[in-house]
Formats: sequence, C-alpha cells, structure tokens
Amino acid sequence: MIYLKPLVPSEVLASSSFKKSAISLRMQSLCAPPPVHFPATAIRRCRTPTLAVRSLRAENEPSIQSALVSASHRLRETNRTEPLFIDPYAACFLPPYTKKDLDIHEQQQHYCLATKFIDDKLLEIAKRIDGLKQVVLFTDGMDTRPYRLNWPTSTMIFDVSPEKVFEIASEKLQGVGARIPKSCLFFHIPVEFENIEQRLRSKGFSGNRPSIWAMQGLPLESQSGFEAILSAISSLAMNECYLIGELPTNITLQSDLSKWMEKLFMSNGFRVKIVSYEEIAASLGVVLHSPVNHDTVLFIAQQLKFSDDQMETWRQEFQRVEEDGDEQGFEEL
Repeated sequence: MIYLKPLVPSEVLASSSFKKSAISLRMQSLCAPPPVHFPATAIRRCRTPTLAVRSLRAENEPSIQSALVSASHRLRETNRTEPLFIDPYAACFLPPYTKKDLDIHEQQQHYCLATKFIDDKLLEIAKRIDGLKQVVLFTDGMDTRPYRLNWPTSTMIFDVSPEKVFEIASEKLQGVGARIPKSCLFFHIPVEFENIEQRLRSKGFSGNRPSIWAMQGLPLESQSGFEAILSAISSLAMNECYLIGELPTNITLQSDLSKWMEKLFMSNGFRVKIVSYEEIAASLGVVLHSPVNHDTVLFIAQQLKFSDDQMETWRQEFQRVEEDGDEQGFEEL
C-alpha cells in the first residue's frame, strides 16, 4: 500500500501547476488596460449642442423667426430681375427648403422699400457730413449692412441686437466668407444689456463726434422700451445727427400715431418726419400692391440739441475760461 504525503500550504505554492496559474493571473493583471477616467469638461462638451442643432432649436423663438422672415424678404428681392438692392448674404441664414419655397408676405414690399430707403440715407448722410465715422444700427441680429454697404474709410460700426440671434448669424456669415471692410471697425452690443449708452461708450463711441443711427427689425416689446432707447440716442447723438428707421406700431395704443411720435421725438431733442411708403415707391418707380402698411411706420429724425458729451466739453471750457479770468483779474489787482 502506498501512502501519499499530504501537502502543506508552503508545498502547495511550490507545486508547478499552481505556479503556472499564479503567473498566468499575474500576466493578465499586468496586460489589462487601466480604467478610463473622463474629465468633467469632456462630459460638458458632449452636452453642448452644435451650431446646427442650436439653430434648429432657436428657430422656434419669436426673435429668430422674425429675423428669418426679414432675411427671406431680402433674398426674394435680391433674386428679382430688377432688385431695389442686393443682399449677397441673406441666403446663408435660411434653411434649403426656405430658399426654394419662399412664401410671399404681404408686407414684403414695404420692408424692402424701407430697407432701400435706410440704405441710401445711411450712405448719403455718411458721405455728406464731414468727420462722420460712427454708425449705430439697431437690428434683429441678422442685419447685413456692415458687410454689404460701401462704408467710408475708418468707419466704426456698432450693431445693437439680440445676442443669441447675432451669435448664430455671425457664425453663418463667417461660414460664407463675409467680411467687414478692412478699413472699418465692427462692434456688437447685446440689446439685453440695461445701459446701452454706457456699453457704446466702452466700445469707443464718442458723443463729441458726428454719428448716424438706424433702426430696423429691432424686437421692441413695449412703448417704454423704445422710449428708453430714444433717450439713450438723444444723450449720445451730436447736434444735427440723424436717426432713420422703422417703428412697429403695435408697441403703442396711441390713436394719433403721428402726433404721438412728434411729441415723443421733440421731447428728446429730435425733429421727426414720417415718410410714406407710397412716396418711396413713386420715387423708385415701384407699384405697391398694398399701399397701406399697418405694421410699421417709417421715419427720419434730426437731432436739434447737443449731446451730453458736447455739453460737458463746453462746461469744462467755460469753467476754464472763468478760472483764467479770475487769475488774470487777481494779478491786475
């Protein structure tokens, strides 16, 4: 009879079969890939939607929809045989299906006539007034005037518009190669900021230099909102500067719109004139399909008073002259 000697633990470890299995397990642990750790920034980056996704989501917002309607008007006008103006960048804002099947909007003619009027007045006044190098545009965020108009050399262009719309539009414009004239400077001021006057100053605007102002497509929600903007313009615009634009009629319940505008503008130092769409159409040889426009009113206003910067400059000069006079009189005594 053969007796087998039981293996003690140390002997078990010494056995060849156990050694092989232990080495195998050890090699597996060494070859296994290390655990992957994702930084928090990577997770946040994955959650950030692309421009295309953001654009599609944003199209449901009223400010985006309104800006897209205006862009479609400009595109349709550009594609006409004899267009009032050409906007080479309007198409970049619109989805392909919109470009192929544009709905005719009853106010399209009025919008295009106003666009032509504002374009011409901006360039005419900018070239006529010596030293006019500041242009402020209150827009819907998809305004292409900074890119498509022939601005004088060294013009500073300020766009005041909804920030979200402007960001989307700016990326699309860059995607099609749109560029501001090399000799000009371009700044954006989000209309959501409370103190637009201070923001403009921080970007380099000066009330001691001539300027021209335009307003078209800016999403105004109330009469008080427009009054606040007009007050800021009044504080910054030099004497004899101009404000041109379209004002939506739904922001006020005034029965006599013309009288209300005249009083409001005059209280802010402006003499205003309402411009009829029929008058513009006649001057351009355009036949209006709908002569009455109940949605907007077109106007041009001239500043009669002096800007706050002008008044402050003169106050300092007057104070200096008085101090010099006092010193001279004291020396004579």
